[in-house]
Amino acid sequence: RGLPQMRRAMHSATQAVGVQVVIVCLAVCGLWTTPAGAQAPAAVPVFTMTPGDSTITFDVKASVAIAGTFDQWEASLTFTSPAAESAVLDVKIQAASVNTGSGLKDGTLKSDDFFNVAEDPLITFHSTQIVQTGPETFDVPGTFTIRGVSKPETLHLTLSGKGTGSGEIRGTMAFDRKDYGMTHGIPFIKIADRVEVRIHLKGTRVSGPPVVFKQ
Repeated sequence: RGLPQMRRAMHSATQAVGVQVVIVCLAVCGLWTTPAGAQAPAAVPVFTMTPGDSTITFDVKASVAIAGTFDQWEASLTFTSPAAESAVLDVKIQAASVNTGSGLKDGTLKSDDFFNVAEDPLITFHSTQIVQTGPETFDVPGTFTIRGVSKPETLHLTLSGKGTGSGEIRGTMAFDRKDYGMTHGIPFIKIADRVEVRIHLKGTRVSGPPVVFKQ
């Protein structure tokens, strides 16, 4: 009995060594990869925004000037590849942080006649596409949400600082306030329907390759 068992053990050991040799040969030839190696992600640009140097403002024509800024917001620019067109811009604004310099105007804008901050505290923009229209200009269609109402709008952006690792984005967007349920006025003040929003964002690339733009 001892001899057959020994032969079987030697045969099994020989098979195991053979399998290991095959795996080593495949690895050397580049035909064997681990799941982690096969799924290694490509490097993408990673940017961080600097809110202290950035602003989001708005104004609307009226018989008494109505213009202001938002003091609390965050923005991100996320890439899925080095191509500029792969970027996704997200902006989230705390509606209650509106600041016109007038407590009366701020209170009115926060009310349910306008921003309705008690029920809809966020004003957001989420881009759905980045379209380069010139060497430093871009159209950015996306979904704009205010008062809980979402509609497609387009940001028109200008970029400065290309290729430096840091840059500035300046953009404008206009919308009709009545499209979002802001149909009321302010007593004794005549207000236009068109609202203009301006963004000025400063960002720095903290890792990854440079962004690639169309020539």
